[in-house]
Amino acid sequence: MKNREPEQKRREAVEAPDTALGKGRVGYLTPKKLETVVAILLGVTTLLSAWASWIGSLHSGVQSINFTRSNSMASQGAAEYNLGMQLYLTDFMAWNAAKDYYYELESAKADGDQKRIELVSEKIELFKKQSVSDTLAAGIAWMEEHNADDPFLMPGMAEKYFASAQNTLDQSQELLEEGKRDNTKGDAYNLVTVIFSLTLFLLGIVGTFKDMPNRIAVLLIAVVALALAVIYMCTIPLPTDFAHMNFFDFGASG
Repeated sequence: MKNREPEQKRREAVEAPDTALGKGRVGYLTPKKLETVVAILLGVTTLLSAWASWIGSLHSGVQSINFTRSNSMASQGAAEYNLGMQLYLTDFMAWNAAKDYYYELESAKADGDQKRIELVSEKIELFKKQSVSDTLAAGIAWMEEHNADDPFLMPGMAEKYFASAQNTLDQSQELLEEGKRDNTKGDAYNLVTVIFSLTLFLLGIVGTFKDMPNRIAVLLIAVVALALAVIYMCTIPLPTDFAHMNFFDFGASG
């Protein structure tokens, strides 16, 4: 019986729950409760990690779309710029031809030849309808109103030919910058995923430690990492026009 008493005490010591408050006192957090907490945290962290991965992939998709649209609009803007340059040169040559009519008109006015004035004026009006663009017509109207010698002296005259191209190029640049922001946000979500992976690793090794204080220490580190990852994730904006119900569109197809 004496030999069995030490053996029985040893078994009781092994089977007794670990303590977190010191020798001889039973802590509130028992190994069984600890396992439950770890299991819950593992599930929550897994879900959050999946969410972060999904949002990161959405940002990557939006980034690719913005970059593609930016390149397309940049090409369109370049084409519009070339078209504007061609129109500018065409109007410049048209104005060189029209100057002869205006010189003739001024000569007729100087001579007081009313019939010639009317004839040249008709020529100018016909020339405007056939060979003058709206931009050049606006410049000529400004020139006549301000008694200037050249319609291309009108403020902002040259910019009018390239306004559409510049607007398109500006939109292209905006899309490019938006794509860069989406790329940064996607990288941020990837970092969050890495932190969640670290948390999963820490939670996974909690049970490998025999001493309860070591288990609690590792668990606390995992909880801190999880909290930091969640806080950081909440500061990262979601993709533009993101809506959960957009992914559950059950509209009729075909």
